[in-house]
Amino acid sequence: MANQENPFGQVLVALVTPFQADGEVDWAATEKHIDDCIASGADGIVVTGTTGETSTLTDPEKIKLVEVAKSVSSGRAKVITGGGSNETAHAIELYRASEKAGADGVMIVTPYYNKPTQAGLLTHFRMVADATELPVILYDIPGRTGVPITYETILRLAKHPNILAVKDAKGDFSEVSRVLNQTDLMYFSGDDANVLPHLAIGATGLIGVTANIAAAPYRAIIDAVNAGDLRTARDMHQRLEPLVRAVMTHVPGTVAAKYILHGLGRIGSPRVRLPLVGPEEWEAALIEDELALVGDVPGIDLSNFRPDRNAAAGGALPQIAGTTR
Repeated sequence: MANQENPFGQVLVALVTPFQADGEVDWAATEKHIDDCIASGADGIVVTGTTGETSTLTDPEKIKLVEVAKSVSSGRAKVITGGGSNETAHAIELYRASEKAGADGVMIVTPYYNKPTQAGLLTHFRMVADATELPVILYDIPGRTGVPITYETILRLAKHPNILAVKDAKGDFSEVSRVLNQTDLMYFSGDDANVLPHLAIGATGLIGVTANIAAAPYRAIIDAVNAGDLRTARDMHQRLEPLVRAVMTHVPGTVAAKYILHGLGRIGSPRVRLPLVGPEEWEAALIEDELALVGDVPGIDLSNFRPDRNAAAGGALPQIAGTTR
């Protein structure tokens, strides 16, 4: 669980935002899903991140997600707000509002599309961190933002008193080891396939998409690593591998996670907002083939998975509910 040294937790779910079939946020399903994740072992909930479809959420929706998560968690898990903005002033505004709404921490993504220099990244992260009293996780995901946070920039940012951690989706394990050796930063694995390798070299925990479906197995991996039981952790890692592949390989993780959660009856609709769409027939078939390879994994039951490709295809409908700013 989170403590004074680690204010974020170790098993953090990069939460999907459940939508109704018309594209509006399904608040009842959101509350239930958050509660399910916490009951399964998550000690941190990251709302409005990439997996939460932050780019198509309105600002009021983002703030309400913090409020809802805070209410549902009731102290059982930390609530981290992600997303932010690629405009520094807007990011500051959102994180200040999230702090007022009860967030326990903020995850600042590298500004996307602008492709700033490292000096620009440094200034962006410092100004946002200066604007809040909350602990900060830097989110390094060059595959989506177009710009990595370089090793030298991370070292400089580590000196900021509010910047305590990095979510790594870059996959450079030698750099992770260098930063862990030279700073007090915590690292969180942001790549579901690399959770155990990250933990093996000193990462604190994970911020995972597949954890929407399988928080309990990730709890088991974390607990095993904490106890020095690599064999148990490795066994669970291997059991989860087909599920991770199902979620992360064929379509964006958000799309696959919602497709699977809906098929398990855990959310009422697999709907995503444009420009994301539900899986096409052949993509859905690939996801289902991967799921068929998942064996006995304690904490998840795929035996009642009932795919609904027709409902998933609804994600392609030209509906724009909830996206007007």
